[in-house]
Amino acid sequence: ILYEIIMINNLIKHNKEDLHNFLSKTIFKKIFIIAGNNSFKLSGLDNFFLETLKEKKTKYFLKKNPYPEYEELLSLISEIKNFSPDLIVACGGGSVLDYGKIANVLENKESLDEKITNSEYKLKKNSGKLLAIPTTAGSGAEVTPNAVIYLDKKKYSIEGPELKPDYFFLISDFVKEANKKIKSSSGFDAIAQSIESLISRKSNDKSVVYATESLKISTKHFLNFVTNTNEENTTNMSYAANLSGEAISISKTTAPHAISYPFTSLFNISHGHAVSLTLIDFLEFNFNNLNRADCNFNLKKRFELLFDIVKAKNFNEFREFLMKIQKNANLENSFEKLKIDIKPSISKILSGINSQRLSNNPIKLDTEMVKKIILSKK
Repeated sequence: ILYEIIMINNLIKHNKEDLHNFLSKTIFKKIFIIAGNNSFKLSGLDNFFLETLKEKKTKYFLKKNPYPEYEELLSLISEIKNFSPDLIVACGGGSVLDYGKIANVLENKESLDEKITNSEYKLKKNSGKLLAIPTTAGSGAEVTPNAVIYLDKKKYSIEGPELKPDYFFLISDFVKEANKKIKSSSGFDAIAQSIESLISRKSNDKSVVYATESLKISTKHFLNFVTNTNEENTTNMSYAANLSGEAISISKTTAPHAISYPFTSLFNISHGHAVSLTLIDFLEFNFNNLNRADCNFNLKKRFELLFDIVKAKNFNEFREFLMKIQKNANLENSFEKLKIDIKPSISKILSGINSQRLSNNPIKLDTEMVKKIILSKK
């Protein structure tokens, strides 16, 4: 498995010339581009496409919402259908990539919202191939067979092999210009995904190797990537995010991710930052309840692996390590300082939790336990 990862690393050292050559293929005559308005300009992709695609028929869709929402998705699906492209290019953060993944496999038919709500959707490639170009080093969405959509401020997962992009390019030039807030949030998401993957009930030998390799890289380069961005740490964080995506494609995420979604939809906290709010608290809960583990692996040994990666002797040192990188990356952890009045909001938060992700937690959790952990957050 490690050899396979090394080979993948050798295959994804991409640059702008590689992408230019790929897009110049005559097979792609009509290209539909999905992007975030700010990241599209900041990354330089707007000028890159203007030059590269001048001989192609193109159409652009710039998302307006901070996270993927159902109504905007319907507009996107309709525009793709009307244009009928050979290639869809989703370039941006996780939200943009999720839009591209979902829009290419769902049709805007009657009661689609109900089908999504009840997980009764049918996935089918609607158009051409899908190319993913991340402009953040975080979610690994370019390799995951799932995506997120918000309907009435509640998060739903669309899952299936059809969602996985046909191609992806990791190009540091398109990532390094993101602002520090985005780098902090997305980079911490990669770290959290790998940590959660290692203790997820669905983890296996392959996901453990992916997650371990990702964490070794991300914990080494994350803070420098945020505060002193250069070619080396951007490339490494992009690769770490990619590996974390491979890991959670197998294992899925756990409680911190399950609980992050209502913090995003209700309080407009970016995804990785929202995950960071409860990551340490649920890790501590899991560690303190090792004797109640409901998984087919030794949870204590998985924690020992986590300690070893960050050179911590015990859970206290592991917690201090995570708190330090959160603080140095300016990821505020206090509900009060974030102006979240947690007690009056707890019912809405609990109703927005993703039950699929919660069920992957190695220690069984019910609503009352989750509520207690959130309200007792240090």
